[in-house]
Formats: sequence, structure tokens, C-alpha cells
Amino acid sequence: MKKGIHPDYHPVVFRDPGAKVAFLTRSTISGDRTIEWADGNTYPVVDVDVSSASHPFYTGRSRVLDAAGRVERFNQRYGRN
Repeated sequence: MKKGIHPDYHPVVFRDPGAKVAFLTRSTISGDRTIEWADGNTYPVVDVDVSSASHPFYTGRSRVLDAAGRVERFNQRYGRN
């Protein structure tokens, strides 16, 4: 890799306050605040609105839509039989 052209890639904690979940990974993003992690080190923290712990698709709380009913309504509305 060429020196001086890549962004700083460092450990960052992403935290979902709604689900009370945090995970440590590496990223180029940097936060203004820091948090002390379980290993005793201090890392920048970034709060996110949605994570795999709170997203309906991953938690199984998503609704199943009636696709057949939607197709029938479309056909009725636009004259297909």
C-alpha cells in the first residue's frame, strides 16, 4: 500500500442506545466522545440509530405483507383481470 493516501483505520465502538448494545470494530470514522471498553482501553464511540439488535428484519419483529392482496388491488385499480 502507498503511504499517506489511505484514511486512518482504527478501532471504534459503535453503540445502539435503544437496544443497549455496543460492539467494537475497525473503521475510518471517528467520534467526538470516548468509552472505556471491557479490555481496559479507551476507544472513540459512535452512536447509531439502528443495529442488528434493534432492526425488525434481524429481530424477527417484521410484518409479513400480503403480496397477493396487493397484486389483486393493483389489478382492480388499473383494470387488469
